[in-house]
Amino acid sequence: MNFVAALAVAAGAAMAVAQSVDEEISERIAPAGKTCMKGDECAAAAPAASASSGGTRSGSDVYGAHCAACHATGAAGAPKMGDAGAWGPRVAQGMDTLYTHAINGFNAMPAKGLCMTCSDDEVKAAVDHMVEGSK
Repeated sequence: MNFVAALAVAAGAAMAVAQSVDEEISERIAPAGKTCMKGDECAAAAPAASASSGGTRSGSDVYGAHCAACHATGAAGAPKMGDAGAWGPRVAQGMDTLYTHAINGFNAMPAKGLCMTCSDDEVKAAVDHMVEGSK
């Protein structure tokens, strides 16, 4: 009988280890986050735009952290900061148009330049910074 009892204990321990391993694997392969699209119920619970930054960021800060990747190099046709010839026709359309394009996206530029933690005012400040630096 001792053999049967030992076998039962060993089988129980093996099942517990297997379950533990399965749980660990599930945790490791779980998605890192969730996608929340505008209009989804989860979108209403989105954090405030500048909550993670501790306050409003300057146009220069937003440009350096998010915009420079494309606007310093001209990637995907982005007008380079400092290039008055590239910015002139855009500025001629009006600042409201530039702000709308920057906030909502336009052509190859994604909405807010993918700075989803930026408020609309911070994006506008970054646009102002680029326009001022391109005169």
